[in-house]
Amino acid sequence: MTTPAVTASSVSKSFAVKGGSVSALEGIDLEVAAGEFVSLIGPSGCGKSTLLRLIADLDQPTSGTVTVFGKTARQARIDQNYGIAFQQAGLLAWRTVGQNIELPLELHRVAKPTRRARVAELLDLVGLTDFADRYPEQLSGGMQQRVAIARSLAESPELLLMDEPFGALDEMTRERMQNELVRIKHETGAAVVFVTHSIPEAVFLSDRVVVMSPRPGRIQEVVPVRLGATGERDENLREATNFFSTVRAVREALHGVPVAESAARGVDIR
Repeated sequence: MTTPAVTASSVSKSFAVKGGSVSALEGIDLEVAAGEFVSLIGPSGCGKSTLLRLIADLDQPTSGTVTVFGKTARQARIDQNYGIAFQQAGLLAWRTVGQNIELPLELHRVAKPTRRARVAELLDLVGLTDFADRYPEQLSGGMQQRVAIARSLAESPELLLMDEPFGALDEMTRERMQNELVRIKHETGAAVVFVTHSIPEAVFLSDRVVVMSPRPGRIQEVVPVRLGATGERDENLREATNFFSTVRAVREALHGVPVAESAARGVDIR
């Protein structure tokens, strides 16, 4: 049996504030299968990014456990089992595109010939081979995000953690980047945990959409997305009836309508 990419068991997280504490997450139980694409969606402040940070070992749960491929989150971070991308590309202005992608390999003392070969492979994957010697300021926002994604893939992680990576992009660029991510995910086979505020984005990309409640964040509903394999999705899907049906099911889940009740109302998410 394949080890899950992520397992969160009874996870809660509180933050100390003046005069007490604030509960950000409460009783989170979630399993993400190897190779699965799962989006986290919910109102602002519901703990989506906090949960991602716990998986990435950028913070620790107040109670409960998080494992990544059966390891503690800390060990998975040390072993570089995941790559991470944020809303801002976070590229180093003084390094070229190729050098930015190469950075994780350089920090882990990978031999130069191996680094260069891997960078060339990743540049081809994200369609930026001709831009290897450019600097970040010479790229569009979408191209910068492609560099950030390539960098997150440098060490061939089995898991990608993505926190609203397309949130700052215009709508046309955002849709192109979604198409790119579908292709990249299909070609790499990595599992993805993806934070977004966009319902259509979550549906287009995901195998499942995890709907979270207002703070303290709990899992309110998990909506299955049965629109075919992610690698087979293209622009035509955005106009499909079952795409709109699933968007509606996620929207209703956000408003507290269970998926079963949505189905009873005629929302077909098969």
